[in-house]
Amino acid sequence: MTDRYDAAALTEFAARLFVHAGLDADKAATTAEILVEGDLMGHTTHGLALLAPYLAEAASGKMLGTGDPTVIADAPAAQTWDGRRLPGPWLVVKASEWATSRATEAGIAAVSIRQSCHIACLGAYLRRFASRGHFLLIASSDPAVASVAPFGGTRRLLTPNPLAAGWPSPGGPVMIDVSTSIITNGMTNRLRAEGRHFEHDWLMDADGKPTSDPNAFFTEPGGTLLPLGGMEAGHKGFALALMVEALTAALGGFGRADGPTGWGAAVLVLAIDPARFSGLPAFVRETGWMEEQVHANPPLPGGPAPRLPGERALQLRGEQLANGVALHPTIPPALAAAASRAGVAAPVPL
Repeated sequence: MTDRYDAAALTEFAARLFVHAGLDADKAATTAEILVEGDLMGHTTHGLALLAPYLAEAASGKMLGTGDPTVIADAPAAQTWDGRRLPGPWLVVKASEWATSRATEAGIAAVSIRQSCHIACLGAYLRRFASRGHFLLIASSDPAVASVAPFGGTRRLLTPNPLAAGWPSPGGPVMIDVSTSIITNGMTNRLRAEGRHFEHDWLMDADGKPTSDPNAFFTEPGGTLLPLGGMEAGHKGFALALMVEALTAALGGFGRADGPTGWGAAVLVLAIDPARFSGLPAFVRETGWMEEQVHANPPLPGGPAPRLPGERALQLRGEQLANGVALHPTIPPALAAAASRAGVAAPVPL
């Protein structure tokens, strides 16, 4: 039987460790909340699995625990921030608050962030803002890391470059969180550690051959993650990845051309207020119609009914808030080790 943990207790525990590592209290609380939100929604490679790596970044000085971003460009509906290697989850929440607030006046607003630390699960930010009636879009790349080849190539150039969006609908927020590669670095690392293969050929070895073996990614020269669409239609995922590069590193004015080092992110946060367009009632009338049509669409023989993006994540979130969070088996030992190093008590299962 899988152990379950109280979500609030996990958040408090993670925040305490972040404070111990030198983060301001507000940055620690926000970062902890976003990590636990990832696990609540089932994104177990981008939840508390990131706690130990984040603490290591703080301990090494690669994550700055205090201060504010520097505003390097300011327009009525857009700002560009130098994140100064501050915690990524805190920066994205702060940027989302600014963008949604400004969008209530201008209809649309955006924040470009350069030199942020890693921003965890993009889907973890969407619910709170979509529930307030906003459309929120987040794009992210890591200019210092390469793991995906351009379509037709064999050498690493891009990161999985995720794109997420959330918007209001009568049955609850619709939430999209997709990478422009078929799989992520985190899942590739996890399966390799567990000695398992992917279900399909979602990687490419250094010779350009598709494979399901995660070990192919760790050779020299290294293999690559396949772009969304795979060997047959990967030009689509590659095109989307290039778009994310333009929206993040290019808009922020700091990217791969600068030769950066370290684990981080270039980010775009874009907010749209439907109330400033046709009005929120008209917006949700349309999204509600689509919601009904998706649910009414005949399923495949023997299969479940179609569902909206994020619907299962919200259902799982509710179940885990009520019954406890089922952490991936690799996470509790990592939490216990971090607790021991900090001299605090580790979370106890329910």
